[in-house]
Amino acid sequence: MRLSDLLRLSIRQLLRHRRRYWGVMLAIALGTAGFITIITMGRDLKENFNRDLELLGRATLIKIYFEKLPPYQHQYFQQSTLEALRKVPGVKDASLAVSTFWAQTSLQGQQYGFSLFGADRAFFEVCGLSAQKGKLLGLEENNQRRRAVVLGPELARTLFGTIDVAGAELEIQQDIFTVAGVLKDVGLGDLRQFAFLPFTTAQDRIPNLSNPNRIYLRCSTWDDVEKVVPLIPRVVESQQYVQGLKVDVAWDQVKRVQAIAFWVELFIFSSIVATLILGGVGIWTVMMAAVRSRTREIGLKKAMGAEDQAIMAQFLAEAVCLSFTASLAGSLLGLVVVEITSVMINSHPAQGLFLFCVFIGLLVAVGLGVAAGLYPSIQASRMEVVSAIRYE
Repeated sequence: MRLSDLLRLSIRQLLRHRRRYWGVMLAIALGTAGFITIITMGRDLKENFNRDLELLGRATLIKIYFEKLPPYQHQYFQQSTLEALRKVPGVKDASLAVSTFWAQTSLQGQQYGFSLFGADRAFFEVCGLSAQKGKLLGLEENNQRRRAVVLGPELARTLFGTIDVAGAELEIQQDIFTVAGVLKDVGLGDLRQFAFLPFTTAQDRIPNLSNPNRIYLRCSTWDDVEKVVPLIPRVVESQQYVQGLKVDVAWDQVKRVQAIAFWVELFIFSSIVATLILGGVGIWTVMMAAVRSRTREIGLKKAMGAEDQAIMAQFLAEAVCLSFTASLAGSLLGLVVVEITSVMINSHPAQGLFLFCVFIGLLVAVGLGVAAGLYPSIQASRMEVVSAIRYE
């Protein structure tokens, strides 16, 4: 029997008995779609989750600074060091900052003291901070050296009695600044009482302000933290002096997040494998039912000269066509899910990765069809002609 005839007969049988096969096809399609979505979007989803990791302890944030230096010795980071760290594989972004300087202001005849923090254009994004009122400082404020300030929520309440202070004016070191916004009170720690100025503005207008003494670095995912940390001292040393360098990582939070992610991924992949196995069992069941219901047909074909290999090939081809068609439908469903997820998290995975996942999914489906349909096909090919014809 020619391959084209074999495929034509298999597809015709699938269409004729489609109501019998729809449950099996649905299971395989869902398993394939889940596999494609998880593999294609896995890293993008991790990066998206990392933007909101404040409730899990800011697990992917690394602080780099100098400690235990003599009083007369001052170490600071250079711009070239920051750029070198940004190029390390697994680093999402890095921020150069200066902290801290004690400042004073006078409001309604009272004196208030607070800490100042000079933040560059990437600081708030790297640290995962957001504004609950107004807006944060970014590239524009730093480039134009604006006299703008962002307040921690506790500092805003202390100074103004409310957090709705965007647009208000604040005197800092005998200079007038406009309040751009107030930080959201999530994961701030001791930063609730801080005031944040554009890095360039702070260097221009705050007397005796030290050079940049901190780098905040955000890894792309929690899995990248362990890979990035050992590289940091070497990268810094390639650009400048590193005596007293300290790399601060929240290892407890990293391990906790990794453990949670492991069990979630294990559950998801186990569900996908279980779905595919159920699909394989379903193929075996419906093919065995098909062999029984077509016993007389098999007997007639053998009586007319059909060989055992032809009978076996026909039923095996039907099983493979069933699983392949279901996987193809799952690939289309996976494409829809990937596109929707990409829009939701504003990320677009590589097209090559998606096509590779589709190829693997179809390959697994073919293997599943062969494995599940082999025994029923062998049973059909070994039937005795007389017994098959007489079967009721």
